[in-house]
Amino acid sequence: MFLYKIEIEMEEATGHLIILAETDEKAFEAVDSQLERHYVKMPVLKSAAIVEKKRTSAGAGYFIPHQSLL
Repeated sequence: MFLYKIEIEMEEATGHLIILAETDEKAFEAVDSQLERHYVKMPVLKSAAIVEKKRTSAGAGYFIPHQSLL
């Protein structure tokens, strides 16, 4: 299993999805269902790209810093 950080670009916003999956294909297949759980109305997805991939182990995770508005 792998822990994926996927960069999501929608019409109105961008964000990162952190997901546990067996393969790259299964990680991408889960993107829509994860977005449907988060939003009341499904946003228009423009792109999704894997930006990091880690083997799972105890303590594996990601730090996602806030971006400044400068």
